[in-house]
Amino acid sequence: MTADQRLLLVHAHPDDESIGQGATMAKYVAEGRGVTLVTCTAGEMGEILVPELEHLADDRDGGLGEHRRGELAAAMKALGVTDHRFLGGFGTYRDSGMKWHEDGHAVAADEVHANAFWHADLTEAADHLVAVIREVRPQVLVTYDQFGGYGHPDHIQAHRVATYAVALAAVPSYRLDLGEHWDVPKVYWGAMSESRMREGLRVLRDSGDSTSFEGMDPDGPLPHFVTPDDQLAAGIDATDFVDAKMAALAAHATQITTDGPFFALSNNVGATAWGVEYYRIAKGERGELDENGLETDLFAGL
Repeated sequence: MTADQRLLLVHAHPDDESIGQGATMAKYVAEGRGVTLVTCTAGEMGEILVPELEHLADDRDGGLGEHRRGELAAAMKALGVTDHRFLGGFGTYRDSGMKWHEDGHAVAADEVHANAFWHADLTEAADHLVAVIREVRPQVLVTYDQFGGYGHPDHIQAHRVATYAVALAAVPSYRLDLGEHWDVPKVYWGAMSESRMREGLRVLRDSGDSTSFEGMDPDGPLPHFVTPDDQLAAGIDATDFVDAKMAALAAHATQITTDGPFFALSNNVGATAWGVEYYRIAKGERGELDENGLETDLFAGL
């Protein structure tokens, strides 16, 4: 990595990166900053939204992970990201799957594959990421909060692995074979602005759309992945790169449909729906803030 400023993102499955930080990734690539994506599983247990590809499901012929590997490559091409790795190499960890809890968040499935990421040894998985951190030497790392956004076990595990790896990578005497120690200055958790989500839902409902983000009331309780605005630390305005983000989302065709809620929100609200991406700070000091009390650059203050 030759760029002076380098961002490392740690995500659980293909498509998570485009949903959460696709616009930021495209913006930073265009600005000449280094962007590295680490994906922890191939998403073998994902729901398949393309009828002609339903045979790839794990309980049928299988092969969804390899297919999603191709979708991820296409998404990275749309965003301009050239440095992407699977944690420990492709196939090291398997998608754990999930089920829905009665409270509306995800939990571990009743049966979990032996090689599932949820069952991964924490130190072993963290060491794979330590090697990447020490190679790339990012100033900023982005991952999930401790709940994984909505409770998916792989998201929670990605948070744990990233958090532990950041700590281990900074220890000068730890695993010298993994490279020279590196202390990541700033760590962020991806977030969704509560006010922005409510605004978007109101526009959708006023337009007559009652199915996108079904069950969410713009004036009622919102899911776990929505963050109160006073907990946000940064808002990256990448509205000029919304088209790249939407192209990346469209590339994940088995998981996201162009007539689904992400595209509905974009079509009704416009570029601001997905062009400004929000973050909570988990490590480091914030730099210069805008009039809303937010950083406008994840590298601020470095």
